[in-house]
Amino acid sequence: MARYTGPKTKIARKFGESIFGEDKSFEKKKYPPGQHGNNRRRGKKSEYAIQLMEKQKAKYTYGILERQFRNIFEKANRSKGVTGEALLQLCESRLDNLVFRLGIASTRRGARQLVSHRHITVDGEICNIPSRTIKVGEKIGVREKSKSINYIEDSLSNSSSVYEWISWNSDLMEGTLVNIPERDQIPENIKEQLIVELYSK
Repeated sequence: MARYTGPKTKIARKFGESIFGEDKSFEKKKYPPGQHGNNRRRGKKSEYAIQLMEKQKAKYTYGILERQFRNIFEKANRSKGVTGEALLQLCESRLDNLVFRLGIASTRRGARQLVSHRHITVDGEICNIPSRTIKVGEKIGVREKSKSINYIEDSLSNSSSVYEWISWNSDLMEGTLVNIPERDQIPENIKEQLIVELYSK
C-alpha cells in the first residue's frame, strides 16, 4: 500500500509543529513552506479548511492513508464511548504505533518497517501487519534473531518516554498493552473533535 515518503520537514512546517518527532530543520523554519515563505499573506481559513487540516495532521502523525483512516473513524463512531477519543485510542492501539511507543523504533515509519520485515512478535508469534489492532494483555516483543539489530538497540537505549498504559520488560525485550489509554494520556496535539465534525457533514 502507498505511504507518504516525501520530505517530513515540509509537512511539519505545513502544520506548524514537529509531528514526526525531533527535527532540526523545522526548528530553523517554523513558517509554512512556499515560494514567499513567511512574507506571504495568508487569508483566514474557513471552518472546513481547519477541520481538514486537523484530519491531515492526524493521518500524517500516525502514517495512515485516507481509506484506512475513514474505516477507523467508522469503527470509532460505532463504539459506545466518545467518537473522537475512540478514534485516537484505535490509532494508538495499532501495532506499528505501539512498537514506536515502546521505544523499539525511534519513529513510526521505522516501527512500520520493523513490523513489515518480520522483526516483531505478538504473543510470541511473528506479525508483519503494521495496522493490526492490539488488545489489552497482548505482548509485543522483538523476534529472538532480531534482538541484536543495531537500530533496535540504539532506539531502546535512547528511549526515555514512559507511558502508564504500556509496560516494558527490558530483559525479555517485550512490552504489554496494560490498558487502552485515556485521552489525557495520549500526548499527540490533535483536536479530534474537528475530525468528527468533518466526517459528520
